[in-house]
Amino acid sequence: MTRSSPRPPVARPLIGTRIRERRLSLGRRQTEVAQRAEISAAYLNLIEHNRRPVGAGLLSRLAEALDIDATELASDHEEALVGALREAAARAADQRGITVELDQISEFAARFPGWASALAGATRRADALERRLVALSDRMTRDPYLLETLHEVQSAVTALRSTASILAETPEIEPEWRDRFHANLDSDSQRLSRTAQALVAYLDSFEDEVVPMSPQEEVEAWIAAGQPSIAEAAELASDAARVMAQDLLAAQERDRAALPDSALSAVVAEAGDTADDPAHIAARLGRPLELVLRRLGTLRPGPWAQAGLIVCDGSGAALFRHSAPGFELPRPGEGCALWPLFEALAQPQLPVARLIETTAGNRFAAWAVAERLLPMGIGAPALSRAQMLFRPSAGRDTRPVLGVGPACRICPRPGCPARHEPSILGPV
Repeated sequence: MTRSSPRPPVARPLIGTRIRERRLSLGRRQTEVAQRAEISAAYLNLIEHNRRPVGAGLLSRLAEALDIDATELASDHEEALVGALREAAARAADQRGITVELDQISEFAARFPGWASALAGATRRADALERRLVALSDRMTRDPYLLETLHEVQSAVTALRSTASILAETPEIEPEWRDRFHANLDSDSQRLSRTAQALVAYLDSFEDEVVPMSPQEEVEAWIAAGQPSIAEAAELASDAARVMAQDLLAAQERDRAALPDSALSAVVAEAGDTADDPAHIAARLGRPLELVLRRLGTLRPGPWAQAGLIVCDGSGAALFRHSAPGFELPRPGEGCALWPLFEALAQPQLPVARLIETTAGNRFAAWAVAERLLPMGIGAPALSRAQMLFRPSAGRDTRPVLGVGPACRICPRPGCPARHEPSILGPV
């Protein structure tokens, strides 16, 4: 990936401390943040201990990796404290309906800095614990390796119990059969011991860096690290992930052939004030809106630099996911029923445009459209594919706001009409 020329370092002596505090508040490991910022974990460690300067370009990448505005990372302590208090106020208003006097936050921080710091710290710790709870809950309930290992433990215990019962309930048993049962006890006990040791080691790894739990997560992490070429897909760990990556990049290459980078970039540059309207860009190019959404979400030219893209099939299964700063994606296979992506699936070929707001209070302009595909020809079942392009909303957007979440089980919104299962974060 080509990087821009170095810029002067940001002259903030304690910016590393702010970066570390933000990372810990999100419950993220150095390796995860460093990978997203395209630096080594060792270099990030030096930055967090204020032993390395941070250039403007690196600050921007770190801010994106930490879902925060770069100016807040570079701001003074008082400004950062006020920002943390605003986050706490937004959480209280969203989850508990508590009205907070936002216009007095600065005065509160100035008059009671100790209490303000304690409140901000408690909120950060609560956020970190909440994220940790979600991550551990997902691993405990959905991790295929963990489920398989627990099944193996149960199988070994059942075999041991069965053999021991036979020996206990049959005092008069031929020596040959007794030897066989003893051999079975030895074999099953060794199997149980090995499996239990592996299980303990795996549970211990929960404290280490979170690794992809499925081929799709592996591909998404690979794309987030820079989206290498098809040839580099061979570096992925699993066979399924390699196949998925190759298919995905091949599909993107077909889109690129239908709408070249140069043509899209030129139209976006010439569009002026309408460059942020995908429908206008599609009309100028004479290309289908669904193709333009996918290309804007992968090329991300000009004003689309922070755009995210989600593509799914008719069942709602994600085919491609790339998030935008501040928009937290759930595990693959999950999503909010209120996303415009799924609204578009219900009305193929009819575009959907919404202003959406996440549970963290971040607002995004989103566009979605679904298309019908006939890979098996006319007369055979039609397949659906929907794509949703989204990016941080400009402050001047005055459209009605649609509150969305990541997934029901980790969404704190009370009384949501689209909820299909209780949240693990508290009563709904």
